[in-house]
Amino acid sequence: MVYEIFIEGAKEGLDVVVRIFPSLLAMLVAIGVLRASGALNLLAQILMPFTQKIGMPEELVPLALIRPLSGSGALGIATELMKTYGADSFIGKMASAMYGSTETTFYVLAVYFGAVGIKNIRHSIVSGIFADIVAIISCVFYSRIFF
Repeated sequence: MVYEIFIEGAKEGLDVVVRIFPSLLAMLVAIGVLRASGALNLLAQILMPFTQKIGMPEELVPLALIRPLSGSGALGIATELMKTYGADSFIGKMASAMYGSTETTFYVLAVYFGAVGIKNIRHSIVSGIFADIVAIISCVFYSRIFF
C-alpha cells in the first residue's frame, strides 16, 4: 500500500518536472545571456540616476536586478559583495536585507504557475515587480536608518 502510493507520487512528481522544465531552462538561459552580454551592467547604468537618488550604493544595483530572476544568481552576487566588503559592512548589511526582503518573482511565476498549468498570469508580474520595487526602496531607506 505505502509502496504503491509512493510510486504514484513519484510519477506525479516526474510529470511536474517535465511540465516546468522548459520554463526553468528558459529562465536560466536568459539569466546567463543577461550576465554574459553585459546587458545587466548596461541596465544598471541606465538605472543609476534613480538608484543614486534613493541612496542605493551602486554595488547593490546588480543584486536588485537579478533577484527577481534568480535566487542562486542573486546569492552569487551577494556572496561576492560579502567577500569584497565584508558581512558587517554597510553594503553587506544592505545586501543581506535586500536579499531577504525581495522575491524571485519570475522564477516563482515560471515554476509554480507552470507546475499547476496556469497560462494567464494577468497582473501577477506587475504585482510581483511592484512588491520587489517597494521592498528594495524600503530596504535602502531602513538600512540607512538602522545601519
